[in-house]
Amino acid sequence: MDEIKALLTQQNIPFDPLDFLVNLILAALLCTILAWAYGRFGRSLSNRERFASNFVLLGITTMVIISIVKSSLALSLGLVGALSIVRFRSAIKEPEELTFLFVTIAIGLGLGANQRWLTLMAFLFILAAIVIRGLRQFNPSSQSLYLSLRLSKENPDDLESIITLLRQHCRTVKLKRVDEGSSSLEAAFALTFAQVEAFSACRKALLDGYPEISLTFLDEKVLL
Repeated sequence: MDEIKALLTQQNIPFDPLDFLVNLILAALLCTILAWAYGRFGRSLSNRERFASNFVLLGITTMVIISIVKSSLALSLGLVGALSIVRFRSAIKEPEELTFLFVTIAIGLGLGANQRWLTLMAFLFILAAIVIRGLRQFNPSSQSLYLSLRLSKENPDDLESIITLLRQHCRTVKLKRVDEGSSSLEAAFALTFAQVEAFSACRKALLDGYPEISLTFLDEKVLL
């Protein structure tokens, strides 16, 4: 019984304001670098810059919470109870966004536990993996575009035939949205063209195959 009480009571862990300040600055710096890496090498079509602006605040907040509760099991249990009431409901559109959020939280957890060197080494390894992945997929001659199209719904197989046509001219084709009505069909795609000539050929094939189609091409950077 005495051992349980000892675990629930707050331990006298000395508080070092200098260590806390260093960890706070380091958390902000690492999360800022992570936000830059997400904006530069991320593949999400959503507003990456706005989403990444939350990394610093999330990382610092996580670090502060862990710094407070690490001295007491009772506070840790209270944190679990509080999180069961206050639910984090962020609009996660793609798995990549969730991955970067976990990295941000891991930075806060590591620095909050005062595992400074371990957190720094792990972050540098993760950052190197992000940069290498981004550089491997970088091609100066390629072009990533966002296509929005609309056409009359005359044939139920129009969407499948359009996807087949796009795959003939595009390096990658990702269907993002489909709005289907009684008389019209709207769809949105994320496309990657190997060359500018491939884009011209794809556009011509769509216009020739579907004379009444309405096309809108946007550079991916416009959506950021």
